Amino acid sequence: MLIKVKAHPLSKEDKVIKKDKDSFDVFVEAKPERNMANKRIIELLSDYFNLPQSKVKMIKGFKDCNKIFDIKYDV
Repeated sequence: MLIKVKAHPLSKEDKVIKKDKDSFDVFVEAKPERNMANKRIIELLSDYFNLPQSKVKMIKGFKDCNKIFDIKYDV
């Protein structure tokens, strides 16, 4: 499943907000440098979907606030 994520680094708290069926806002306290915010987003999404981090993969938007992730469910 592909989802769109709008990243909000340097936020006051870490949280995931579902905006639409496949669209999320993810707020992270981490800085947008040295891949720290991206790693934290992956951690939060894996917790949100109750999956291991290896099942959450960033496809697009490594240096952008608009990102696309592939969430792999085992069916």
